[in-house]
Amino acid sequence: MEKQQYIEAGKIVNTHGVRGEVKIQVWLDSPEFMRRFKTVYIDSKPVRLLSSRAHKGFLIAMLEGVEDINAAMSLKNKTVYIDRADAKLKKGEYFLCDIIGSRVERENGELVGTLEDILETPASSVYIVRGETEHMIPAVPEFVLKTDAENGIITVRLIEGM
Repeated sequence: MEKQQYIEAGKIVNTHGVRGEVKIQVWLDSPEFMRRFKTVYIDSKPVRLLSSRAHKGFLIAMLEGVEDINAAMSLKNKTVYIDRADAKLKKGEYFLCDIIGSRVERENGELVGTLEDILETPASSVYIVRGETEHMIPAVPEFVLKTDAENGIITVRLIEGM
C-alpha cells in the first residue's frame, strides 16, 4: 500500500483568546502527540507551530503569521495536515490511514474481508470490515489480535454475532 505524504491531523474549530491562538480538534492519537510537530500544513502551505498546549481535549496553538483574532478567525474550519516525514513513530505505531484497505483475517488465516473504514466512538474505535458480509469489530485487544501495518494484515478474533 502506498502511503500518503500529508496526513489530516485535525481541524481548526475556533479561535482562543484575542492574541491569535487557534483551537484545533485533533484527529491523531492526542493533542500531546500533535505537539511533537514543529510545522503543520494549511491550504498546502507550511506553517510553523510557535507554541501549543493541550486544553480540554483540544490543541491550543499559536501559528506563525497569525497575530490577532481576525487572522485566527480566517482559519476557522480549515483542515490541518502533518508531513509523514516529520513523524517519529515508535516501533509498532502507525497512522490509522495506513491500515485502511488492509486484509482482515482470523487467527487461522481465513479471510474476513477488507478494512474499509474506522468509526471513532467514546469507548473505542470500531473497524468496518467488508467481505461476504459486513463486520463491525471493536478495535480492542480482545478482538484485534495483531496489526501488521507494514504488510497490510490485521488478525482478529470474532465472536458469534459479529
